[in-house]
Amino acid sequence: MSVRPLYGLIGFPLGHSFSRNYFTEKFEREGIPAEFRNFELPVVSQLPELIRQHPDLQGFSVTIPHKQAILPFLRRLSPEAGTIGAVNCVKVERQGNRIELYGYNTDAAGFRKSLEGFIPQSIKKALVLGNGGAAKAVCCVLDALGIEWTTVSRTPSGPGRIGYPQAGALLPHTPLIINATPLGTFPDTGQHPDLPYEQLTGNHYLFDLVYNPEKTRFLALGEKQGAHIRNGLEMLHGQAEAAWAIWNTPPGTK
Repeated sequence: MSVRPLYGLIGFPLGHSFSRNYFTEKFEREGIPAEFRNFELPVVSQLPELIRQHPDLQGFSVTIPHKQAILPFLRRLSPEAGTIGAVNCVKVERQGNRIELYGYNTDAAGFRKSLEGFIPQSIKKALVLGNGGAAKAVCCVLDALGIEWTTVSRTPSGPGRIGYPQAGALLPHTPLIINATPLGTFPDTGQHPDLPYEQLTGNHYLFDLVYNPEKTRFLALGEKQGAHIRNGLEMLHGQAEAAWAIWNTPPGTK
């Protein structure tokens, strides 16, 4: 059994993740006696056994594909996580033999901080590529900023949702495009959302939540057309620090 507090990341696969390196370097730099591990879980139903096997686990981050599937395993959600309908940060509280999991969403805070430093305030329309947990957090932030959004996915359903073949018609009038899909993530770096990139101009702003590689194919194609680009690394840093603050609040207070 480890003598140090344990934190981690669950998801599948995790070969692309920078979280372990980020926290390991943070712990060493700040003299924090803790450990961070990656826990690859193909299915979220394996979570209870993982927690039983690691009694020092005090909190963990959640990534694809479990941000929504984890909800039934949680005792309580923060208001923001409840609104978004997805969780990327979990705090583990133990009282005797009882284990309770509390869910939070730090995607929104990390994304908003990075986005506000990237786009001009005049932007009022966006395309959000994807319809998973990360996309839900993005849309929540856009609502808060007064930016009208349309989601683009391979299986659109409902108002404000279109398929990729329809996206081209909106590009000339939609300056902000946010990739909230895993397309282009290492090691499948040749993949990218199916958009007519030749329609992009210097008036477009492309934000990719992917941070590995540093410049995805989505961003490279946009940059070639003169678009402004930003990856998800700054967002990751914001998420990580927000998660650390949550994990280190006294039990039952957050």
